[in-house]
Amino acid sequence: MKAKNRDQSLSDSRELDGSYDQLTDSVEDDFELSTVCHRPESMDKLQEQTKFTKKELQVLYRGFKNECPSGVVNEENFKTIYSQFFPQGDSSMYAHFLFEAFDTNKNGSVSFEDFVFGLSIILRGTINDRLNWAFNLYDLNKDGCITKEEMMDIMRSIYDMMGKYTYPTMQDDAPREHVESFFQKMDRNKDGVVTIEEFIESCKKDENIMQSMQLFDNVI
Repeated sequence: MKAKNRDQSLSDSRELDGSYDQLTDSVEDDFELSTVCHRPESMDKLQEQTKFTKKELQVLYRGFKNECPSGVVNEENFKTIYSQFFPQGDSSMYAHFLFEAFDTNKNGSVSFEDFVFGLSIILRGTINDRLNWAFNLYDLNKDGCITKEEMMDIMRSIYDMMGKYTYPTMQDDAPREHVESFFQKMDRNKDGVVTIEEFIESCKKDENIMQSMQLFDNVI
């Protein structure tokens, strides 16, 4: 029974990355078993649970497997990978918040399933799905509302990530000004916190936010 489960798992993994080759079957078995500690669900399941095609999942899996041969990524590795996209700044804090959003099981690691589920929402989800995901990212302590302190941490992490070379004339109080602007727009009942309802309603009325969300539609 164990051997059957192992064979099925290897088959699912190869189906995802399109790398199955009968000529090297035994060699790949030994190598993969020694390096991989997590295998993704079957292609059919992932297609059912996300809005990606089989081809898209294969492309994503190849990239994920290339960066994370073990099948999962921990926070430190995630930060290292993410920092490659922002060499001009310090992306570690924003990457931490992003990792928390992808790590839905809160087990300290992100699997391929975690990754594609989140990506499916960001790139192919409905407007409500995407806004819910963004709200969850900003709601750092997951208590159902965004405080000024939480938004301040997010804004500082974004400015740190973009780097002073990107905004050489940026004032030190720029993040705080953005937070104040955010709350003026979103905190409709002026109680000092932004709820999910206020967030979604305000975002939907903001043309710039809606246009920026549509830019993701054809990323893959």
